[in-house]
Amino acid sequence: MKKIFLLIYYVILKNLPSSYFPMGKLFNTLRVGTLKQIFPVGKNTTIESGFRFGMRDLLKIGQNTQINEDVYIQSAIIGDYVLIAQNVAILSVTHNFNRLDIPIRLQGSEKSNPVTIENNVWIGRNAVIMPGLILGEGSIIGAGAVVTKNVPQNAIVGGVPAKIIRYRTNE
Repeated sequence: MKKIFLLIYYVILKNLPSSYFPMGKLFNTLRVGTLKQIFPVGKNTTIESGFRFGMRDLLKIGQNTQINEDVYIQSAIIGDYVLIAQNVAILSVTHNFNRLDIPIRLQGSEKSNPVTIENNVWIGRNAVIMPGLILGEGSIIGAGAVVTKNVPQNAIVGGVPAKIIRYRTNE
């Protein structure tokens, strides 16, 4: 049955207009309702057009989360109140490349290592999150950042590779 919902999503619903277009809330309801049949998606979550995913068995999206246009997630556990901007890539697999006597293309891939995104995280546009990382609660990932290390709670990171810029405080 999941395969039927997967087909409906990728053939029809993935490309319906985003929620801010006329009738967009209906399109979001259809998208999210179908995706809930494939993997867990929390209530009050918005998933915009062009969302793609890889390993659906290792994907969980929390409540009150917003995933914007053209986001790709291989595998992740996403908390509540997470904002993911356009064109973000969240990866869980990378290629093996250690052998010089075999082309990289023929060395295969590493085992899947899902990303964990804790609650209240904001990921800026065009960011890339590498496999197996933890983005701590309340952290912010700057636009265009390539995150290669875990991000502490309330840290703001940016750059290539991403580095801590500062920490969020109540001041």
